[in-house]
Amino acid sequence: MKLQNWALALLLATGSMAFAVVPQDSSAKQDMKNAGRDTKAAAQNTGSATKKTAKKAGRAAKKTTNKGAKKTKEGAQKVQNKTQPNPPKSE
Repeated sequence: MKLQNWALALLLATGSMAFAVVPQDSSAKQDMKNAGRDTKAAAQNTGSATKKTAKKAGRAAKKTTNKGAKKTKEGAQKVQNKTQPNPPKSE
């Protein structure tokens, strides 16, 4: 009886190990396809990041340019005010 239980346990253990071994479905052709897809995804991500960064840089340049123009206009107004002759004071 012990021998039968032992044999049954061995049979079950061997059978479960057969299911644990999964055959590899990956071939060289599939590896190349996967590499191509990964490369495409990486290129798309890089393009998106570049677009986002370019937009940010463009907005920052526009803001800086407008701020500089405003400050130049303020400075020119100060110079104009200083160079105008003072009107005579009426007493």
